[in-house]
Amino acid sequence: MMKKDTSINRIPLRLIIIPGVLTAMTGVGVGDLATASFAGNKLGVAIVWAVLLGAFFKYVVSTGFVKWQLATGESIIDSCIKRYKIIFQVLFGAYFFLWSYFVGGALISACGTTMANLLPIFSDPNTGKIVFGIVHTLVAILLIKLGGYKIFSKIMGFMAVLLFGSVLISVIALQPDFIEILKGLVIPVIPSGNGEGVSWTIALIGGVGGTLTIISYGYWINQEDRKGTSWLSSCRLDLGIGYLLTAIFGISMVVIGAMTRADGTKLNLLLNIANNLEEKLGTAFKYIFLIGSWGAVFSSMLGVWQSVPQIFVDGFVRNRSKETEKKAYNIYLVLLGVVPILALLVKFVTIQKIYSFYGAFFVPFLAVILLVLNNSKTMKDKGMNNKLIENILLALILGFFLYITLFA
Repeated sequence: MMKKDTSINRIPLRLIIIPGVLTAMTGVGVGDLATASFAGNKLGVAIVWAVLLGAFFKYVVSTGFVKWQLATGESIIDSCIKRYKIIFQVLFGAYFFLWSYFVGGALISACGTTMANLLPIFSDPNTGKIVFGIVHTLVAILLIKLGGYKIFSKIMGFMAVLLFGSVLISVIALQPDFIEILKGLVIPVIPSGNGEGVSWTIALIGGVGGTLTIISYGYWINQEDRKGTSWLSSCRLDLGIGYLLTAIFGISMVVIGAMTRADGTKLNLLLNIANNLEEKLGTAFKYIFLIGSWGAVFSSMLGVWQSVPQIFVDGFVRNRSKETEKKAYNIYLVLLGVVPILALLVKFVTIQKIYSFYGAFFVPFLAVILLVLNNSKTMKDKGMNNKLIENILLALILGFFLYITLFA
């Protein structure tokens, strides 16, 4: 039988980049919107290098677990369970179920808040947040359950155009000093920011591009039937495009924050920015920005609702029939989309802080796993073990995230 040709030159570019775009759209959420805007407002565009570095960190970790998956045919979760058994399941389960609740609550709350800003039809903004949040999560469940992967990927592609288009249009219309932005990309400095420069820089580096959801990429390339190490170069390109989009979005939000009044709590931050854009550029730009913000949080919800139930199946429903796995996927999808509705009763800022705290633990955890697995005999026998530069980068990433988790 002739071997399937997986050369990049023979595959349409749109098919290569789909999982990378899904990763970018799932990783970008209201936390990225708020953190980048606040940082830009306090530190200016000199800090945009931190966004680029954060996206690069996530790229290194993502290519590391993809290399393992393509070389062994095992997901990173499956491999850890096979090697560390119940210990891993208990530790990962304690993290995963709490993370699911908090990220679910954060996304439902964020969708409700952004739509309440976009369509202020309720006299009480909190009522709008609750109603719109519930509507969004129910719609997301139906889209994922009934649409399947193909419909999901098409919707996410449309949302990507909506999100990045609206943000870039806003940036260009503001007419920033692009020379200063370029200097901010290539000259890493940390402005004082009234003594908050270091903390905001760390927040930018650590927050961009998602946490647990980065491993969703492994399930999406399975959907695209990417198996075997011949796909590694395609995946590196794909992820590179995805994290480049993430960086462009983060940098754009820093610029917008630097050129508008990015003040207030996360609850009203986006509305304040939109109102300021209206003052500077006109009413159309207020709604362009709010639509893009809505696209960011709703696409993140769709990505999480689609992929996290698969992580649940992979980690806790093992060696069962396809029918059982599908039933477990659907059950967890409903639980993920419904149980965190309770978080709407909690202040938006509070749920966002808890979500960010839990999310911070995953990247150093994954860096440790990759340092172990990708230097193992299994990978050495396949000639796919880490190069020195990969180990150095993973060690640096581990050190950085441990620092921000323990001391920031």
